[in-house]
Amino acid sequence: MDLWTVQLPGHVPYDEALDLQRRVRAARQAGTIPDTVLTLEHAPVYTRGRRSDPAELPFGDAWYAERGIDVVDTDRGGKVTYHGPGQLVAYPIVAVDDVMAFVQRLEDVMVDALREEGLDARGRAHEGRDFTGVWVGDRKVGSIGLHISHGVTMHGLSINIDGDLEPFTWIVPCGLGGVAMTSIERENGRAGRMKCVRARVAHGLADALGHRQRIVTPQALERALAAVPAGAGAALSTSG
Repeated sequence: MDLWTVQLPGHVPYDEALDLQRRVRAARQAGTIPDTVLTLEHAPVYTRGRRSDPAELPFGDAWYAERGIDVVDTDRGGKVTYHGPGQLVAYPIVAVDDVMAFVQRLEDVMVDALREEGLDARGRAHEGRDFTGVWVGDRKVGSIGLHISHGVTMHGLSINIDGDLEPFTWIVPCGLGGVAMTSIERENGRAGRMKCVRARVAHGLADALGHRQRIVTPQALERALAAVPAGAGAALSTSG
């Protein structure tokens, strides 16, 4: 089976990416497209997962809006995190039958990509769901948050490449007080690694799923989605 790999251009607003994910998942649930991963960078945004607490955003939505950062509620697992330019985001929209095994695969893919950058990275999902993600020492460099509906995933992973880390200091990232967020650039001084890490993560996901990677343009994806019969997957769109 192929893994369609779609790179979205620019800094994608979160709501636009969320709408696209939902349409891709409906098509995957209907069986009209294969497993697909969207890779992108977001415009600045804080997202609140299902387990978020108001104290994780201590300054309030208006304060963040004044600094150009939207706050969005989402149905993924996990707590508050930040997305912005210089951070790789990958949304694998794939069929899974073992969620914890899939989380482990995501951590392994991220660890392998970061070790290619010279980082001594490790996953910590085995220590409890609050520690899910990828770490360098006691610093967090990558996050994972998923939502599963009728066996198909949405949302996914993020890796800090060379973006501004200050917005993480304005929240309680991932609900973990006192945790420092880091990036490839902060750890090894190397900026401009987005293209390489994105390619490694996409290829690693295909390998981890036992698929062949197939590069698909956003335009080709939209054509495939337009061919999906109206209402396909609608009955499967509730949380599961």
